[in-house]
Amino acid sequence: MIEIERKFLVTSEAFKKEAFTQNRIKQGYLSSAPERTVRVRTKGDRAFMTVKGASSESGLSRFEWEKEISIDEATKLLELCEKGVIDKTRFEVKKGKHIFEIDEFHGENEGLIMAEIELTSENENFEKPYWLGQEVTNDKRYYNSYLSANPYKTWG
Repeated sequence: MIEIERKFLVTSEAFKKEAFTQNRIKQGYLSSAPERTVRVRTKGDRAFMTVKGASSESGLSRFEWEKEISIDEATKLLELCEKGVIDKTRFEVKKGKHIFEIDEFHGENEGLIMAEIELTSENENFEKPYWLGQEVTNDKRYYNSYLSANPYKTWG
């Protein structure tokens, strides 16, 4: 139940030609406290509730628990969420033995494209695609919970 992931900015839309899936995601936060976030998400025709703990000192690892819920439950819970629902399209791209999840944000976070990769250890090596840019793993501004309250378009 420990999630190990790294986040990167994306330098071009070339990943779209390599994507094997694409889903629209809407998510909101019942709690966006850094020590515990509680997220509600719809992804295509499925929905999930996720609880995440505080990040490790490196920013790479944290506790994560997720449970599938009904779309109807998620829709009702999204109405209770804190201000700032995240709207994005997620693309999945396979590189070597890993899958990159690339999020193209819409609405107030339009213009931001980020890639995440989940790893089995903090030191695991992985193939870096040419469209992968600056690493932002430890930059809390790129957490979805931060983006929901402080949209990318307002960063100036």
